[in-house]
Amino acid sequence: MIRTKNISICICALTISLLTVVPLNANAQRKQTATVVKDTIPLFHGVAVSVDAVGAFQRWFGSYGQYEAAARINLKDRYFPVVELGIGTANHEDEVTTIRYKATAPYGRIGCDFNVLKNKHDIYRVYIGFRYGFTSFKYDISSAAGIKDPIYKTISEYEGKGLKSNFHWGEFLVGVDAKIYGPLRFGWSVRYRNRFKQTHGDMGQSWYVPGFGVNKSSALGATFNIIFEL
Repeated sequence: MIRTKNISICICALTISLLTVVPLNANAQRKQTATVVKDTIPLFHGVAVSVDAVGAFQRWFGSYGQYEAAARINLKDRYFPVVELGIGTANHEDEVTTIRYKATAPYGRIGCDFNVLKNKHDIYRVYIGFRYGFTSFKYDISSAAGIKDPIYKTISEYEGKGLKSNFHWGEFLVGVDAKIYGPLRFGWSVRYRNRFKQTHGDMGQSWYVPGFGVNKSSALGATFNIIFEL
């Protein structure tokens, strides 16, 4: 009777041991199969050049705009340092004051975009990014009607040429782009621009700033980019 009892105890102990070991082995197998595949994409993964269509359309159909091109580097499909260069131009007359503003000058921006998609190697990309922009330019202010003296009612000439200005600003953007065919990609971005610092001539600030837009403390902008990725 005692021997039978001992055999029963041994069988129970063996069963408990097997039940304990089997899940451990199963977990170990799961851990082995869930091994993360190493990312083999190199740090430098190409370059891209692009042009913006929005600024050109603004200039063709309005009183101001810019012609802009950009170059960016692809680092592991995640980080995209970028340089944007362009020429901004304006020829605008205020309907109320009849004052005309003219300006044509280059500008530049430098910054970085970050691809926030979990699958960073997808043909689609979603970005957040930032830019620092700067331009040093000259502008003209004139009025065909002149300035009327409120007391003597006389008309004085109002004109200033070659007035100098420096303008610094920052941009925060959200954008997307997608592969269309081969190296061709299309993309767009929406940008919030904020003025950091400016200097201007004695006759007042320019109505337009190359690369920034209408001169105020902050502004919204957009781009539509035609991109060739190499």
